[in-house]
Amino acid sequence: MSADQLLLRTINRKQMIFRTVDVERLVEEDHPARLLWEAVGRLDLEAFYQTIGSNTATGGRPTYGPQLLISVWAYAYSRGIGSAREVARRCEYEPAFQWLTGMEGVNYHSLSDFRVDKKEELDQLFTHLLGVMSAAGLVSLEQVMVDGTKIKANASGKSFRRKKTLQEHLKKAQEQVEALSDPHAEGLSSRQQKAQERASREKQERMELALEEMKKLQEQKRGVEEKEEVRVSMTDPEARRMKQADGGCAPNYNAQICTDGAHGVIVDLDVTQAGNDFQQLLPALDRVEQRLQTPQQMVADGGYTSRENVEKMAGRKVDFVGSLADHASKASGGQDRFPVNLFVYDAEQNCFVCPSGKQLKYEGQQEKDGQRLYKYKAQNQDCQNCPLKMQCCPKNEKHGRSVIRSEETAAMVAFRAKMATEEAQAQYRRRSAIAEFPNAWIKAKLGLRQFHVRGLVKVKAELLWAGLTFNLQKWIGFLQQKGLPISGTMG
Repeated sequence: MSADQLLLRTINRKQMIFRTVDVERLVEEDHPARLLWEAVGRLDLEAFYQTIGSNTATGGRPTYGPQLLISVWAYAYSRGIGSAREVARRCEYEPAFQWLTGMEGVNYHSLSDFRVDKKEELDQLFTHLLGVMSAAGLVSLEQVMVDGTKIKANASGKSFRRKKTLQEHLKKAQEQVEALSDPHAEGLSSRQQKAQERASREKQERMELALEEMKKLQEQKRGVEEKEEVRVSMTDPEARRMKQADGGCAPNYNAQICTDGAHGVIVDLDVTQAGNDFQQLLPALDRVEQRLQTPQQMVADGGYTSRENVEKMAGRKVDFVGSLADHASKASGGQDRFPVNLFVYDAEQNCFVCPSGKQLKYEGQQEKDGQRLYKYKAQNQDCQNCPLKMQCCPKNEKHGRSVIRSEETAAMVAFRAKMATEEAQAQYRRRSAIAEFPNAWIKAKLGLRQFHVRGLVKVKAELLWAGLTFNLQKWIGFLQQKGLPISGTMG
């Protein structure tokens, strides 16, 4: 029998269908969206409610509730979705989002604005959740791991321009704003004119910010030639070119994440424009203290470990475990030069004796990076007439050879002694598994390999959303493991 003789159901995609939907049955009882809703509902959201203007006394248009918007964003990030437009689209057809919104949907403008405009309230909520988790024994602060990870900025490497180009774009943007502000302008509807005027004004603000950021970068440079080569992104002026793992450079922000060693809970997050981590240890300690209290111990890799940080952590009475690299250049004396160990120190006369028997006399001392340095220098005529000059200091023409004797401070001596013990090494070995896990989770599971927003304030807010989502999932997992109900457990 041929196919055209068979009785088959036809598919009519042009028809309109009205159906009854039981919203509660869209997701199962233990669905992640339902669990997040219950968990968020038990948090203190008072700070979010205080910013809502419409009420029964003064009237106004009803707004989306904080529990709804927080739950929608937390669930979206848990699914690796960071686009406000995509979240709004999913609210139209995906069961979990439909259940969260009660089939009402949420427009992307409200989602986008809520994500970046409520950073202060979100920060308070993050701290409140930490307090709840601490009360449950999930945060001990006995050991806090600090680690940094580069997250790509929402900008292309091709968007970086020199000062002259930025000034030209700023001038054009200003002219466009003036032209569109003309009430006699023709050819555009009122709505189109306002939209274009807003776009031009935003571009003007970006160019002004780019020039301000360029000025900051120029002040950090020394030479005039270096200043002329400074470039800033036109689309995200606060982003910085940073080295990548593959050796290249790209627009990035440096995300700083502190993780408690007890159960891997994130206890602080921040974003910096710095390309390295040396200056981030003490600010991280300050933030953890403000959120909770002073940790007993902080652990960080070599990127944070400097003599200055060791000294300051000792002054703050916080046990610091890290990896301090010894630079061989000082000990060797440099390339094509006699190493320092060939010079004999005479403690009685406080001088060094070179391989030719000449004295290098004491010249002075200085403090540098937690280390006291003593300088000793030979007379120029002794070096110029020395038969070993070409092996010892071939490039010294006007000055005699000098050597540096270093003396560690008490804090550095104690730090080196501690790090030589098996106990400290065991503590340090825990660092990678605990500190790097949140970084990998935020990038791989939450999809935050690149920020969806631009500007330092906004990227800090987005990282807070990722941290809040991470901790909420930790909290829910803990309650499930203990067999405790999600509802009624917070507050």
